[in-house]
Amino acid sequence: MIVDRPLRAMWLLNHTMARAFEMPMLKRAGIQEVFLPKRFPDDPSCRSASVDWSQDASLTIPEADLAVMNAADWYGEPGAKAWVAANKHFDVLFFVLQEVELLASIARNFNGVALWRAFGLAGKYTYSGLLESHVPGGKADVRRMGSRFAWATAYPHLGEVEDFVRDLEIYLPLGMPDTTIEDRWTGSDRRMLFVCPDISDSAYHRSIYQTFTADFRGLPYAIAGPQRPPIHDPNMLGFLPRGDYESIMRSMRVMFYHSAEPYHLHYHPLEAVRAGLPLVFMGGGLLDRIGGVGLPGRARTIRQARAKVARILDGDQQFIDEVRSSQLQLLRAVDPANLEPAWRTGVDRIKAKVSQARKRRTYVASSPRASRIAVLLAHEYRGGTLRGAKLVAEALLCGARHAGQAVDIVFGHVDNPALYADEDFADLPVDIRRRPFRWRKASQAEAARAATYAGTWLGASGPRMFPDDGINQFLDCDLWLLISDRIPEPLLALRPYVVLAYDYLQRHEPILTPEQNAAFLDAARRAQRVWVTTQISRDDAIQFAGIASERVVLLPMLAPRFPAPPPGAGRRGRPYFVWPTNPAPHKNHANAVKALQLYYEEFDGRLDCRVVGTGSSSIAALEEAHFVWGRSSVAGGEQASPVAIVGELPDAQYRALLAGAEFLWHPARRDNGTFCVVEAASVGVPALSSDYPAMREIEHAFALGLAWMDPACPLDMARQLKHMEQQARDRRGLLPDRQRLAEASLETAAPRYWEAARECL
Repeated sequence: MIVDRPLRAMWLLNHTMARAFEMPMLKRAGIQEVFLPKRFPDDPSCRSASVDWSQDASLTIPEADLAVMNAADWYGEPGAKAWVAANKHFDVLFFVLQEVELLASIARNFNGVALWRAFGLAGKYTYSGLLESHVPGGKADVRRMGSRFAWATAYPHLGEVEDFVRDLEIYLPLGMPDTTIEDRWTGSDRRMLFVCPDISDSAYHRSIYQTFTADFRGLPYAIAGPQRPPIHDPNMLGFLPRGDYESIMRSMRVMFYHSAEPYHLHYHPLEAVRAGLPLVFMGGGLLDRIGGVGLPGRARTIRQARAKVARILDGDQQFIDEVRSSQLQLLRAVDPANLEPAWRTGVDRIKAKVSQARKRRTYVASSPRASRIAVLLAHEYRGGTLRGAKLVAEALLCGARHAGQAVDIVFGHVDNPALYADEDFADLPVDIRRRPFRWRKASQAEAARAATYAGTWLGASGPRMFPDDGINQFLDCDLWLLISDRIPEPLLALRPYVVLAYDYLQRHEPILTPEQNAAFLDAARRAQRVWVTTQISRDDAIQFAGIASERVVLLPMLAPRFPAPPPGAGRRGRPYFVWPTNPAPHKNHANAVKALQLYYEEFDGRLDCRVVGTGSSSIAALEEAHFVWGRSSVAGGEQASPVAIVGELPDAQYRALLAGAEFLWHPARRDNGTFCVVEAASVGVPALSSDYPAMREIEHAFALGLAWMDPACPLDMARQLKHMEQQARDRRGLLPDRQRLAEASLETAAPRYWEAARECL
């Protein structure tokens, strides 16, 4: 039972000195098993970080689960498997926000008590302010966790400048693992030691360095701290191994600590005190809070600090002795023995929260509600996008059942009776409920109020679009999955959402205005995840849309189930090929028309062309062609022209038309790939396709034996049409059988879709 397992904590920090202090404290206070992360970011802010494997031996959890947790990135996105292992064995989690996405991941995935470890911030920054301005949805995530969240402060006065997190505080003071004096100081090196890392990389530290060198010009000094890239200053010591750093502290004459920050303190002045190195420091900072007021080494002004440093450098032994003996009282405030009672009190409060969280989980487990996902077709799509959206909804349902888990799927589409009929959704499984909606616009004030009530984050100001289903705006769903990012205005996301972006055509084709492009990219960037189904779309999402790679999920293509051709299907009348298309610019109509003209006039083309698809009857390039296009139905007789625009057909009629074709022609310039070539293969018809990356991925996935042409060259397109006319029957032998197509079926891909959705629930 959960309630009987040991109380274990995940301490998701890699700070070397803090770990050395807090591991013993946790164990003295009653948490004996602690997990430590084995990876940390390659970032200057992690200069004091290291990896420690020593705690693994005390963990009484299965090795397989420990291996999953050790491999996870606990600063960014650990992944579903790591969270499963964490929830199985751990009730407490300490974290810092190195990556802002981590808070949302914890709120969404961790069932226990999460403690935001607060060591204090420099300047005017506050933790409440960070949640407001730097962590998207941060306050909403904290509210969502409720009593399972705590702000774990290292100093008792940090709440003085806070508002939002102040009432969530648990005090767990920061100290030193050992305050025993190691008085081996000699002071033989007549220089001042100053610590200032990352001068080139950080404007904050560069300003400190420039101020220090100006204030202490003329006095001998050395500067410790890693520098990436190196600083060309002969006084730079750079990074020092621990043994060398301790040796430097024993030999340097004095240390100067510049910081007057009232809410943040570095370790190195306390390390200097422990080593016996005289410390001169500026007043007004956190050292004052822990006993620095009135000490001989304290300075009110830089002029006073310089004078005190000069006295020590000059060997004023009486003053040196006064500084060294008096500064020992600073260590009392960080002595583990003095801080242990506060840790016991703090951990007792954590235990109470854990007990509360366990009771809540027991209650929820006794009355579970299946997760509910809304699959929202964001635009008035028909054709392949509509079929694809329905397939995604079915894949989620199928994947959940394959995993033995319950889920409710709601399929939402724009409420337009002129566009959609009930028959368009007859192929949805009966367990998927259909819910039409209309896009509505909320004012700034309405959107802010709705976001507050929903416990979510509004983001930038201005009106917002939301899906109005006439019931409760899909608030009964736990996750929204938007099929495409084509949302013309900012979304009022009252629930966490995912975007399935089929492509980023606007990177390659001038199809959007700058305003439209910005709106679409904003919808994807604010999503928890962006799903794609081709590698080229994944690359575009990262490189063009600017979405972090760990938030872009590449999923398998979903091939529709293609039933066998209806009885009697086959060619009637003159032989023909089928051109499925729609009015979208990337369908390459101008070059396709030129290719048809060359095919018939220069290459003596013998096959008719049947143009089919949503909106195909209104494509200007076809209507303006120099020869007269015939218009007929599938059941029509002889065609006066070799090209007939058939228009949109019901699925059964389209399959019958396709089954009688010599081949299928796909002359588009670029898109996310089209499954019309897969559908053609399923009825035994080969295809001639434009050669571009997404179609190559479809060929790789389904082994269709596609023939290729250059969509930018009408002459090559016409020449390949003639080749297909002559070789179509032979190319049927390259087609996969139905069993091979079934191996790439929805049922095969469904578990991966459910896994990706489950990570976001």
